[in-house]
Amino acid sequence: MYPEHTPRPPTERAVEVHQPTPIPPPVVHAASVVPVQPGTLPTVASVVLPDGRVVTGYAIDAVRPEPVTAKPVVSRAAVNVALGGVGFLAVCGGLLLLTSFIAALTAFIGQLIILAAVVFGGWIAVQVLGPSGHKGGTTVNIRRAVFKRNHFHG
Repeated sequence: MYPEHTPRPPTERAVEVHQPTPIPPPVVHAASVVPVQPGTLPTVASVVLPDGRVVTGYAIDAVRPEPVTAKPVVSRAAVNVALGGVGFLAVCGGLLLLTSFIAALTAFIGQLIILAAVVFGGWIAVQVLGPSGHKGGTTVNIRRAVFKRNHFHG
C-alpha cells in the first residue's frame, strides 16, 4: 500500500497529559472600620412650628452661583470695521446682481430686435414676392405684346 521510500504511520502515539496549575485565591485582609469625624461639625438648627412642634435639623448653606465675570469691552473701532465690512459685502453683492440684471436685459432687448427684424422681413418678403397689385389678372409683357386674361392685344 505504501511505497518503500515513504515512512509508514506509527500504530501507537505517545500521549502527554497536561494538568492545569491551580491559581491560589487572593488573600483578603479584614480592614478595621474607623469612623472619621468631619473637619467641622455642621450647625444644628431648631425651628418651632406654629402648632408648637419643634423641628430640628442641620442647616444647609444655599449654593451660591459663581459671580458673573464682566464682559470685555468691545472697542468702537472694531465695531466700525465689522460694520464697514458687512456694508462693503452688501454693496459688492448688489453690484453683482445689478450687473447680471443689466446683462440679462440687454440680451432680452437684442432678442426682441431680432424677432422684430424677422417678422418685418417676412412681411416685406410677402409683399414683394406675393401677387402683384393688379386685381383683374396676370399681366405678362413678352416682345412688346401684352397678354391680359388670355387675350392678345397688339
